Amino acid sequence: MVVLGIDPGSRRCGYGVVERVGARLRALEWGVLSPGDLHMAERLAFILAALSEVIDRTRAEAVSVETAFFGLSPRSALVLGQARGVALAAAARAGLPVFEYAPAEVKRAFTGSGRAEKAQMVRTARTVLGVPVRSPDEADAIAIAMCHLARVPRSPALMALAGDLRAGRGRARGGASRGPGKAVALLRPAVRRFGAAR
Repeated sequence: MVVLGIDPGSRRCGYGVVERVGARLRALEWGVLSPGDLHMAERLAFILAALSEVIDRTRAEAVSVETAFFGLSPRSALVLGQARGVALAAAARAGLPVFEYAPAEVKRAFTGSGRAEKAQMVRTARTVLGVPVRSPDEADAIAIAMCHLARVPRSPALMALAGDLRAGRGRARGGASRGPGKAVALLRPAVRRFGAAR
């Protein structure tokens, strides 16, 4: 499975494409889209075109995006929302499913800490995948893709459970309570296994 992770931003949009084959992970491509000092509409058009190219080139099968961070100023939140909208539009135009994860959830899945600093995200990306990531935007995007890959179920029973969690039901078929917190707790060990299998 090939997942495109996107760390949205109107001036710096990080992306990372990660492939999972069995228990092995491989980073296919990563980078930062920097439209420069264009007007907002032109920046968004640039990002839409560039993400569409990445999707076509890497044959991504799903897109994973960070949810909006609510601690931002109203103006920053608006700009981030516009960039996120472009990322969602690129996925929809390609007919790909979109999965969204909170920033703290991504950090916890990737590093074991929901408060990981940018430098730690970069170090983890280098260690787990062995890629020469330099920018936190690239590292975050790779982490977002890996967060989704760690959650993708591999059996029909787990697929049913994942569907329940996404629908907010939080219960396995046997009736035992399995809230989202339990699913999130399983992510970090999954990422460690990926690293060991590399």
